[in-house]
Amino acid sequence: MIIYSAITPFWRKAIQTGLLLAVTGIASAQTAKEDDRPVVDESKQVIKQAIDPKLPSFFIVGDSTARSDAPMRGWADEIAPYFDLSKINVINRAIGGRSSRTYIQEGRWEKVLGEMKAGDFVLVQFGHNDVGPVDARGKFRGSLRSTGEDTEIINKPDGSIEIVHSYGWYLKKYIQDARAKGISIIIATPVPHKDWVNDFAEHRKLASAVANETQVALIDVTSITGKTYEVLGKEKVDTLFSDQRTHTNIAGARINAESVIAGIKGLSGNGLNNYLSLKAGLISPQPE
Repeated sequence: MIIYSAITPFWRKAIQTGLLLAVTGIASAQTAKEDDRPVVDESKQVIKQAIDPKLPSFFIVGDSTARSDAPMRGWADEIAPYFDLSKINVINRAIGGRSSRTYIQEGRWEKVLGEMKAGDFVLVQFGHNDVGPVDARGKFRGSLRSTGEDTEIINKPDGSIEIVHSYGWYLKKYIQDARAKGISIIIATPVPHKDWVNDFAEHRKLASAVANETQVALIDVTSITGKTYEVLGKEKVDTLFSDQRTHTNIAGARINAESVIAGIKGLSGNGLNNYLSLKAGLISPQPE
């Protein structure tokens, strides 16, 4: 065993420097690493049902940025107080680790459709897990970056084959299925990362193109929250996240929830406005 006090000043300094470099290297590696986005096991989550099935319901479909466990918090976990719950149910069906592709591929969307009835509302928001590769490198979650009919065939580890479609194709499926059942649907762009400038530029364009093509309501949450972040500044924005750059804490979730409400209030002819609470009245609308 080496006694540190007996080491000469030269080598003591060398050891200190080496330790510092090692620690710095570890920190740099951690900083460079992307935030973990695990596929959440639904069996371990509490699935809340409509408080009053006779009322219309507002469903939220999305990923972990809409629904997360502490210390992270999803915006849809904070949205209910902005609605009059004596007039409408607010049901969060978002789940971590899903993309526009996997939410459908796992049969999750079909289950939510089975819960909904004519006159209900649904907001669909994906993107954080769509941006990755379509194969194992992206946990088989990515979607093709277009709005067209292009496909890619993927071989899965279990020997099965999956035909992967475009981000726009999946969004159109949500829209077509909802409309076929008499459900009003809103497409929302992803909530921004901590480094929000020009975030999700490509997927925002794709979502906008789909909305224009299908004449469906679109809320550009990326832009609305981004404008708020611009006002707050980087130092304050840093305090709104529970990990490096992706998942918000409660304060951040509330900002994103208010962005969604601002977007809803800015939609022309959208019946969801009729169910907002007095708290929502304090939020300025963001036009389409």
